[in-house]
Amino acid sequence: MSTPLTLSLGRPTLADRLLTRGIGSDLVLVAAGAGLTAIAAQLVIPLWPVPITGQTLAVLLVGSTLGATRGVLSMILYALLGIFGLPVFSEGTHGLTIVMGPTGGYIIGFILAAALTGWLAQRSWDHRLLGAILSFLAGSAVTFAVGLPWLAVSLGLNLQQTLVAGLYPFIIGGIVKAVLAAGFIRLAWLGINRNDERNAEDKAM
Repeated sequence: MSTPLTLSLGRPTLADRLLTRGIGSDLVLVAAGAGLTAIAAQLVIPLWPVPITGQTLAVLLVGSTLGATRGVLSMILYALLGIFGLPVFSEGTHGLTIVMGPTGGYIIGFILAAALTGWLAQRSWDHRLLGAILSFLAGSAVTFAVGLPWLAVSLGLNLQQTLVAGLYPFIIGGIVKAVLAAGFIRLAWLGINRNDERNAEDKAM
């Protein structure tokens, strides 16, 4: 049998249990991931210079569900849509100036976060609640690892100012998002596993 053409490399993830892996389904999933992130970006608690949004939750779910390659492509598509004029960034903003501005590092960080959470999902970290939580906390940490230095350079902030502006307001929310995402993914896997068990029982009868 020939191997289907696909954008996904490596081990299967949750998406591959729901849809047959192939170039068509991959393109749909990549676009859906970018769309979910764009929608989550509009769930905003205004703060300056970095608002609290639902983006991080979406990024974690996209990376874990799609895997590293498709997750990265989805976040790149999201960034490009915003750069080229669609109002997909927080509060309906768009343009290269957003990516080059104080919050641009977080958008770049989303790409790396999707890569990490996707890579860990392809190693079954998301099959267990604790593993999923750790995976998503790691993905969030990667986002801040890129976003904070970018923020500091953009606004000329010192370390304390950077942490106050770009990290401290997001710690509790980041933990909550990681737990919520992990719970959602874990429930999805439980449903798939139970369906597999039922199918196996039906075949055995």
